[in-house]
Amino acid sequence: MKKVLVISSSLRKGSNSDILAKEFAKGAKDAGNEVEYISLQGKNIAFCRGCLACQKKGKCVIKDDANEITEKMKNAEVIAFATPIYYYEMCGQLKTMLDRANSLYISEYKFREIYLLATAAENEKTTPKNAINGIKGWIACFDNVKLKGTVFASASEPKEAASNKIALAEAYKKGSKV
Repeated sequence: MKKVLVISSSLRKGSNSDILAKEFAKGAKDAGNEVEYISLQGKNIAFCRGCLACQKKGKCVIKDDANEITEKMKNAEVIAFATPIYYYEMCGQLKTMLDRANSLYISEYKFREIYLLATAAENEKTTPKNAINGIKGWIACFDNVKLKGTVFASASEPKEAASNKIALAEAYKKGSKV
């Protein structure tokens, strides 16, 4: 049994990427893992100031929701990030959260497996390439951490991913294999 954290970064309730996040979480839970789902919707997460105080204090000096989420990331063995693709990149909310998790770099983080779940109005296989590279860049800062899988679904209408049986099955399967 692994401790799995699913972070959904879309600010739209019931978004397409959130649908994939919940399906991944369901697969992980059905496989017997301990799963926690967090949505960034309604969270107060400020931009990183680049002060690097977190490298000395072990946590960010900005008092907002990012510190609690970062602590949950630190203690998870598996993290799945879900994002809508905006302008061929992960959404700003996810990038801001990753920046704010800078304190993890010096910590005794437990995560070793990262997944990316993404949706976009585009349907080209290359659409999530920059978001995948962004996650890979974040992962590269951590020893023994790997991108274990990605799921991409084209969805141009709200909640369209709910009818994409292939993407839903892929998200569930990835979750069930953590």
